[in-house]
Amino acid sequence: MKTIIEPFRIKSVEPIPFNTRAQRELILAKAHFNPFLVHSNDVMIDLLTDSGTSAMSSNQWAGIMSGDESYAGSPSFYHFEEAVMNITSMPFVIPTHQGRAAEKILFTLVGGQGKYILSNTLFDTTRANIEYSGAKGIDLLCKEGLLPTVPAAFKGNIDLDKLQNHIDQLGARNIPLVILTITNNSGGGQPVSMHNIRETSKICKSHGIPLFIDACRFAENSYFIKMREPGYENTPVEVIAKEIFTYAQGCTMSAKKDAFANIGGFLALHDAELAQAARNLLIVTEGFPTYGGLAGRDLEAIAIGLREVMDEHYLKYRIRSMDYLTNKLKSHHVPVMQPAGGHAVYLDAKSFAAHLPVEQYPGQALSCELYVAGGIRCCEIGSLMFGKYDENHQLIPAQLELVRLAIPRRVYTQSHIDYVAEVVCEVFDQRQSLRGMKILEEPAVLRHFTAKLNYV
Repeated sequence: MKTIIEPFRIKSVEPIPFNTRAQRELILAKAHFNPFLVHSNDVMIDLLTDSGTSAMSSNQWAGIMSGDESYAGSPSFYHFEEAVMNITSMPFVIPTHQGRAAEKILFTLVGGQGKYILSNTLFDTTRANIEYSGAKGIDLLCKEGLLPTVPAAFKGNIDLDKLQNHIDQLGARNIPLVILTITNNSGGGQPVSMHNIRETSKICKSHGIPLFIDACRFAENSYFIKMREPGYENTPVEVIAKEIFTYAQGCTMSAKKDAFANIGGFLALHDAELAQAARNLLIVTEGFPTYGGLAGRDLEAIAIGLREVMDEHYLKYRIRSMDYLTNKLKSHHVPVMQPAGGHAVYLDAKSFAAHLPVEQYPGQALSCELYVAGGIRCCEIGSLMFGKYDENHQLIPAQLELVRLAIPRRVYTQSHIDYVAEVVCEVFDQRQSLRGMKILEEPAVLRHFTAKLNYV
C-alpha cells in the first residue's frame, strides 16, 4: 500500500494554540527575532527540535509509574544498563541527564589544547564541548553531502581520504578520537553507510585512534542502511544496529531522540580506565553512577524506548513521513535537502533566499518568516549556528545554510504535515520579500540559542 498510516493509536491529546499573523509579528519582535525565545504556548506547530519532544508509549508511561527511585542500585538502572548493553555490547554504561552531559564528560577527559576531534559533521553542542575543552573539532563531510539538492544514498558519510590526510598531517597522538554522527544532523539528517563506518574503523585502528559513535538517531540510520545498502535488504534493523557498534570503542547518546524519552542520555565505553575516570567526573557533576542525574522513572522510560525504536513498522512510517513532506515541497520547486533525512526535512535557505547574502543569515530570516506566516517554529542550521569570525570580525560562513523542520516522534499527523507544506510553499512564493537579519547581541558559546537579532 502507498498510504502512510501511523503504526499507533492516539490515547491522549493536548490542544494546539492558535494565533493570528499580527499577534505572531508582535510575539517574534518581543522574542528578539529568535524562535528559541518564543514561548511554546505561542507556537502552533513546533518543529524546533525532535529532542525530548516525542510522544511516549503507554508502556513507557507504565514504566514511569513503576520506576524505582532508590539513590543507589535502582532496578531501573539495571533495566536501562541491560537495554544499552544489548544494543552496543559495551560493558561500561554511564547515565547522564542528556547527551551534551555525556559529551561534556568525554571531552573534558580526552580533549584539551593541541587536540583535534575529527568527524563527518559535529553538531552544535558536540562542537561546543570540544572547543570548551581547548580542542578543535574538524568536519570532514563527503563531497556529495555539501550539495543539498543533489540526491545520494549516504550523504552523511565521512570523507575517508580527508580523514587519512588529516591523521597524517595532525599526527595520531594529537587525535584522541574520531566521532561519527549517525544520522548526520548538521548535514541534513543524512545517513552514514555501514561501509563508511567499517572503513573509518579500519583507518582509526591502523593509527590506534578510538572510533566513537554519536548515536542519537542510531535506529533511523540503521533503517536507512537496510533500505539503501546492498547486502542488508533482509537484515533486521536490530542486527544492523548491533553491527554498527562493533566498529566503535565508545558512544554518546541523547536518549531524547531514538529512545523517545523526554530527558536522559548516556556514555558507553569499552575502555575500563576511561570509564572509571568518567564515573569519577559523573559523581562530581551529574550524580551517583547508577542514576547519573536522572530519576529512576526516566531510566525505565529510556530502557523501554530503546526496545520500541527497533520496531520496523515504526521506522518505515518515520522515514516515509519525511519523504512525504520532502516530495510535497519538491513538487512546488522548493529547494530542499534530497533525499529526505531521517528525523527532519531541511530547507536549503541559501537557494530559497538567494537574494540575501550569508552575512544577513538567510536561514534565520526564513525561520522567522515561517513562524510569522504559519506559527511554525523551526531551527536555523547555518551561519548563525556555526559561523565564526576572523581576526577582523568578519563572518566565516558555515558549510551549509539550512533550516531544519525537525519532526517530533509520534506527535503530529499527516494533516499537520500538510499544513506545514502549505505554509512553506506560500513563503517560497513570496520569498523575494524575505528580509536579511543582523545580530544585536550574542553570547560567546552556542549563540543561536539566546542571540538577539533584528532586520537589517
